[in-house]
Amino acid sequence: MNADTILNLSKSGVAVEVVRETGSTNADLMARAAQLDAPLLLVAENQTAGRGRAGRSWLSSPEGSLTFSLAWRFEGGPQALSGLPLAIGVALAETLGTLGQQVQLKWPNDLLKDGDKLAGILVETQSAPGGGVWCVIGIGLNLLMPDEMEAQLGRSAAGVPWLARMERDELMAALLDGLAAALHEFTAHGFAAFSARWNLRHAWQGQTVVLLDNGAVLHEGRAAGVDDSGRLLLDTDAGRIPILAGDVSLRVKA
Repeated sequence: MNADTILNLSKSGVAVEVVRETGSTNADLMARAAQLDAPLLLVAENQTAGRGRAGRSWLSSPEGSLTFSLAWRFEGGPQALSGLPLAIGVALAETLGTLGQQVQLKWPNDLLKDGDKLAGILVETQSAPGGGVWCVIGIGLNLLMPDEMEAQLGRSAAGVPWLARMERDELMAALLDGLAAALHEFTAHGFAAFSARWNLRHAWQGQTVVLLDNGAVLHEGRAAGVDDSGRLLLDTDAGRIPILAGDVSLRVKA
């Protein structure tokens, strides 16, 4: 991939860097955030130590994945970022939709295709010098999912082979434009501008799910979408309860 080409194809005005290999684009931008004065997209052609939520590993391959992170500064404190990972999911899903790939969303930060995981989102934050918060938004998107990669994962996963045929610079520019537009919208209106759009793509709407913490069941109920703060709504025997994102796992009840 070529940073200048992505920049020229994008309408976002966001600076772009491409590296051939790194451990983690999120870690790299987190280390640089205090010195940044504008948004920056960092793309890795090969990422060797990608991470998901709760420190989980994210496996990728140079041929079959897109791995990138976007540093973006927000005014205010972390409380203003409620629902941001879900808004990012909406932005990715809508962009992929314009490219002919319909996907669904799983709370709080996954994209699914045909029931399998297609992409993951990791948002990390740190205080910005002079006020505000730097967010580093890391995304891993599967384009191809060969059998050997699924064997490493130990579960099935999704790919979008049609998009794997696109020029990578063109695909990356489209994703960047979708993300930048969504982040401007989130700044102006918060997650309330995205909640109905998220619920339209909710993979498990109306299904019975369990919320797990280290394997222990915290809650069980029927998934009823999300509210304007990005909280998952569960209809339980005791009534509807809102769930805040944390180090928990959501599963469809077997």
